[in-house]
Amino acid sequence: LKGDMTVDTTVQFAKEMDKQDVLGVYKSEFYLPENQLYMDGNSLGLMSKRSEKSLEKLVSSWRDRGIDGWTEGEEPWFTYPEKLSGKVAKVVGANGNEVMVTGSITVNIHQMLSTLFHPTPEKSVIVVDELNFPSDIYAVASHLRLRGLDPAVSMRKVKSEDGYTLTLDAIEEMLTDDVAILMLPSVLYRSGQLLDLGRITELAHAKGILVGFDLAHSIGAVPHQLHIDNVDFAIWCHYKYMNSGPGGSGGLYIHERHHNELPGLAGWFGSDKTKQFDMSHDFSKANGAGAYQIGTPNLFSTAPLSGSVEMFEEAGMDNIRTKSLALTQYLRDLIRVELGSFDFVDVTPLADENRGGHIALAHPEAARICKALKQANVVPDFRAPDIIRLAPISFYSSFEDVWEMVQRLKTVMVEESFKTFSNERNVVA
Repeated sequence: LKGDMTVDTTVQFAKEMDKQDVLGVYKSEFYLPENQLYMDGNSLGLMSKRSEKSLEKLVSSWRDRGIDGWTEGEEPWFTYPEKLSGKVAKVVGANGNEVMVTGSITVNIHQMLSTLFHPTPEKSVIVVDELNFPSDIYAVASHLRLRGLDPAVSMRKVKSEDGYTLTLDAIEEMLTDDVAILMLPSVLYRSGQLLDLGRITELAHAKGILVGFDLAHSIGAVPHQLHIDNVDFAIWCHYKYMNSGPGGSGGLYIHERHHNELPGLAGWFGSDKTKQFDMSHDFSKANGAGAYQIGTPNLFSTAPLSGSVEMFEEAGMDNIRTKSLALTQYLRDLIRVELGSFDFVDVTPLADENRGGHIALAHPEAARICKALKQANVVPDFRAPDIIRLAPISFYSSFEDVWEMVQRLKTVMVEESFKTFSNERNVVA
């Protein structure tokens, strides 16, 4: 990385940017550890006061009403996830009936494949990519085995030319006649590359291939138009940029043209709400994405999202994205100028349209640098074998936070304090 002296590296510049920040008012809504610079919101978002309040309301409804909480009170539990799903749908650019807050990423992958994957002898391949998060690969492989298919034959991976990113040409090359489903991440978790969901979907549909995306590293940071882009299905978690808390309930999207499909993994809460308590052994499927719920909703894991999503409605995804791009550009500019002599390689794509919400730096000493940053009260994120991920978050990161974080990183490198740590990841990285 080479220095560029056109970048203003003064703290005064950062302070001036913060004065112009229309989202700066939200920082006080979050619980921020004193003197700590939190740059790991792409892995687990911080708690907001609104999320705390919505969880407390749910706890109170259980305490005060007992079983009557299912049908009584300000927010009856029976329809709680459905009402919340309509708000989340706006975040991903879907119709209200196309989204359901439920399950987890992995469970929802199994549900979508069970519902939409109809292999034939001529068309039985699921295409993934070699850079994807392991859980998605495990889910696809296990699903294929359940269908009597060999993952070594029926699961193919898009190859990466540089080990960090995927090209559209490499993806298109995999779209052969025997492929039934293409499933990719919207943002690659290691490099932060943002894929072109609309173009990829268009290319796959031209070959009669269904398309699904894992939005874990984009929802809440990047605006989506899933319905307009004609995406067939998507799955995600809410505990990263959406700030719903550890293990918070996930989400799924299924385009309305597929709502005639019976859920591959049917359960009681996928029933038509008006008939659910008929207790019939004949399944009456709900009309929208709610049909693809499986079990009773995890209400305590869902409630924090109710408070958090209010802020997304108020702020608007376009404003959130604008600030996110400005923060990450400022971060990479400072690193280029201030740390250009310390062997960091910025592996995140340069163009705004190809970048998600975090910056990924490759460095041979990445693990021990992350440990030294923690000691300096900076919370980064390490991904094996050599990636430092840094994610300033639009709601609670300021430009001055980014400036200060780079100063602390520079001190770590200049003083070589990282050398006191082993260059091995902790059990949980």
